[in-house]
Amino acid sequence: MSDNTTHFGFQKVPESEKARKVADVFDSVASRYDVMNDLMSAGLHRVWKAFTIAQSGVRQGSRVLDIAGGTGDLSLAFVKKVGPGGLVVHTDINNAMLTRGRDRLLDKGHPTPAVQCDAEFIPFPDDSFDCVSVAFGLRNMTHKEQALAEMRRVLKPGGRLLVLEFSRIWKPLAPLYDFYSFNVIPRVGQLVAQDSASYQYLAESIRMHPDQETLKQMMEASGLERVEYFNLSLGIVALHRGYKF
Repeated sequence: MSDNTTHFGFQKVPESEKARKVADVFDSVASRYDVMNDLMSAGLHRVWKAFTIAQSGVRQGSRVLDIAGGTGDLSLAFVKKVGPGGLVVHTDINNAMLTRGRDRLLDKGHPTPAVQCDAEFIPFPDDSFDCVSVAFGLRNMTHKEQALAEMRRVLKPGGRLLVLEFSRIWKPLAPLYDFYSFNVIPRVGQLVAQDSASYQYLAESIRMHPDQETLKQMMEASGLERVEYFNLSLGIVALHRGYKF
């Protein structure tokens, strides 16, 4: 792959076009995003996110940055952890997703700051947050190394980065998982969201995302230390955690 092209699912596209194509996907799926998450994962995404919160080390008074926060699942859970003396900033590059998340948090009585921003250029000073999280968003970023470096930059010394993302499933189950991903999910997407193409892309993007060990090495290369990962649901998803010292 040349310096000027990147993956959009299984396609090669100019880097300048990927952000727009990803935006089109999430503009399309935003209104049915939560329903589809429950259907595609049989509700397991809630367990994965609860595990992420449990591993975050976040407590009363912590400052948290939720990158690619989407419809606000993690932001909502973090708000409850940090309490009135803490801060959670909910961000997403996509306005449709950010708006749904902001409105959901407001409806539940949490006027959490919502910022539309690109994770590759985070608009906050160095050493600002105790915890930075990104759930199911890193694989959609064009320059993952730059995004990871930015997330580390805004962490306080002693802070931690949490990356929850689809990963490599236990190999004996890979054929069944592939059948489900490429035959069932797009059909469900068509039935529920009237959009099979976006869910085809989501399935493809998972396969193009770095595996567990590769992502660990990328996080270490960004300057994070004590990087470890936890395989969830036989590796369908992995939670990576690294620290800034």
